[in-house]
Amino acid sequence: MERELKLKRVYRHFKGMLYYVTDVAINSETMEKMVVYKQLYPPYETYVRPLEMFLSPVDKVKYPSVKQEFRFEIVE
Repeated sequence: MERELKLKRVYRHFKGMLYYVTDVAINSETMEKMVVYKQLYPPYETYVRPLEMFLSPVDKVKYPSVKQEFRFEIVE
C-alpha cells in the first residue's frame, strides 16, 4: 500500500522530534517532489527532503531498536 503525505499536519521523525509539513515542492532540475517541513523546536528551521525518502521505512539494520515503522509518521 502506498503511503500518502498529508499537508498542514505534524509528523514525528523516528528519532522523536516533531515537524510540521507545509507543502510539496518540485525540484526544477530533476522534477523530483520534495517535502517542505519545519522544525517544531528551536531554531525552527525549514527543510526539504525528497518525498520518497520522507515516506520511507526506517532502516531497521542501521536502527534496530527503533519502534517506529516509517522515517516520519503523522501525529494523530
